[in-house]
Amino acid sequence: MTAPWLHVIGIGEDGLDGLSPATIAVLETADVIIGGDRHHKLTPTIKAERISWPSPFDALIDLLQSLRGKRVAVLATGDPLWYSVGARIGRAMEEGEIVFHPQLSAFQLAASRMGWSMPDIELLTVHGRPVEQMIPFIQPEVRMIVLTTGSKTPAQIAGFLTERGYGQSRLTVLAAMGGKDELRFDGIAESWAHEVPEFNTMAVECIAGPDAALLPRVPGLSDDNFVSDGTMTKQEVRAVTLAKLMPMRGALLWDIGSGSGSVAIEWMRSAPHAMAIGIEQKDERRAMAATNAARLGTPKLQLINGTAPSALEGLARPDAVFIGGGLSQEVFDVAFAALKTHGRLVANAVTLESEAELMRLYAKHGGELVRLSVERASPVGRLTGWRPAMTVTQWSLIKR
Repeated sequence: MTAPWLHVIGIGEDGLDGLSPATIAVLETADVIIGGDRHHKLTPTIKAERISWPSPFDALIDLLQSLRGKRVAVLATGDPLWYSVGARIGRAMEEGEIVFHPQLSAFQLAASRMGWSMPDIELLTVHGRPVEQMIPFIQPEVRMIVLTTGSKTPAQIAGFLTERGYGQSRLTVLAAMGGKDELRFDGIAESWAHEVPEFNTMAVECIAGPDAALLPRVPGLSDDNFVSDGTMTKQEVRAVTLAKLMPMRGALLWDIGSGSGSVAIEWMRSAPHAMAIGIEQKDERRAMAATNAARLGTPKLQLINGTAPSALEGLARPDAVFIGGGLSQEVFDVAFAALKTHGRLVANAVTLESEAELMRLYAKHGGELVRLSVERASPVGRLTGWRPAMTVTQWSLIKR
């Protein structure tokens, strides 16, 4: 096993005073210390070569590799393995090369300031990420702590809350926690007007108004939540479709014929860090999907202009595939070949021609074949009757 030469050290606003004697000894014997400007200012008495974060930041791994053979310390804020640089470094280095030295994280400090039990709250980061990623967590009585991406983030989050009927939500922004200059700002979402420091952490207590949007993370959002030209997988069928696709943490979905993106968006909302690629040839539908993704909190939805199977070439292998349009033997063959072991494939059909194709595939590959019929009550003159939607034939199977 390689001997450790790289130490990733978490540090708080109290600087060296918050570090253990053993961790201080590591810094004092380091040849090189890497960190941000604020990290270096927190350790002014340590004598070593100082290097600032490289630009672009992705160059950090190459920099560390070039320093192999020296005693190197990387300074990070709080816990290096909790939404921080430690995970990226750990994936790139061999086992045994790194020692991690965690400090209290911003989540722990903020929870203690708020008096909140950490298992009972959502812990999120939008630092260096689209702020819209926090939208799926806006639900009645939810509490969350958010690592922000700058001084403007709290106002953006306040706006998201207010737009969705949660304007009375209580907000707290904390800065320089644990240091002599610690700051706290309290307010209400609909009237938030504080100017806060660039580096801050936000606590949110969601309070739903009478007309608050109810957008659970389980599949089956109302069709009214999506901008669409009418060609989309409808609410009840979408819920069944997602149940068969089985969203899982970090899993990738190919949504072939994605239309307004409803299946891909609900896939991403349903599991932490789930990703999706939507393949759609119509410009106006891709624009709708992008709008829906931003509004519903999945801004990382990747949209590709093209048709299957040619558009599938070179894509990362999926954990699940949904074929909502353009089903053919060739599309199935390419998608199923790319699908990982234990991957799920679901295909929906509403036309007789597509249904016949599903029947052929089912006869050859097995799986499950079901027909989904939905009827909704609607006015019939002055009375009410049942109005049926188009019946959907659904085929699903798991790759073994």
